[in-house]
Amino acid sequence: MRLFSHRRGVRAALILSMTLVLGGVSACATAVQTRPGRTATEQLLVAHAAERAASDFRIEAPDGSLVFLDTVNFTGEWAPYAASALRQRILNSGLRLSPNRTEADVIVEVRMGALSIDQMSRVLGVPALTLPTGNNYSTFTVPELSLYSQAERSGVAEFSIFAYDARTGAAVPVAHRISGETQMRSHKFLMVMTWGKQEVKPGDPTLDAEPWWKPW
Repeated sequence: MRLFSHRRGVRAALILSMTLVLGGVSACATAVQTRPGRTATEQLLVAHAAERAASDFRIEAPDGSLVFLDTVNFTGEWAPYAASALRQRILNSGLRLSPNRTEADVIVEVRMGALSIDQMSRVLGVPALTLPTGNNYSTFTVPELSLYSQAERSGVAEFSIFAYDARTGAAVPVAHRISGETQMRSHKFLMVMTWGKQEVKPGDPTLDAEPWWKPW
């Protein structure tokens, strides 16, 4: 009788284990999702860098002057967003936007210097390595083995600008080079403990101005 009860207990334990395993497997299922070329974090870093650069734009023209922003040489992946930030800055400066060159008082031409992402990592230990193996050009990756590591991503923007009078062609004083940068740092100790900013969220106030301190 005791042997029969023991067998029933073992059977119940097996059934419970299988149920938990199957439940865990079903819980791990994920739907296929699209994967854009740029993450939201990268987009926000570049967007805020462009806005910081635009905030440095200065032009010496009478209030109410009609300004035409020439963006023929302002090309790149993020150019439309940056151009819109520059137009907003012109309006906030007490000037007006001209729909075309013929009606403008001042023409501002802007060139793209840089508008992209920079990445840098520092490792105290052995960084992740990709090594070749065999004769068929296959590779394998050795994971990072570090005491401390730091990862940094930066959105960088730099524009070159000149301006001239639409009627006389004379140069108009303007900030010739403007730039902006947004940084995000994260730290890891013993490959487990992490701190610092891991992501950038929409509307994050910390992106509006750099803190007075920065983690080393």
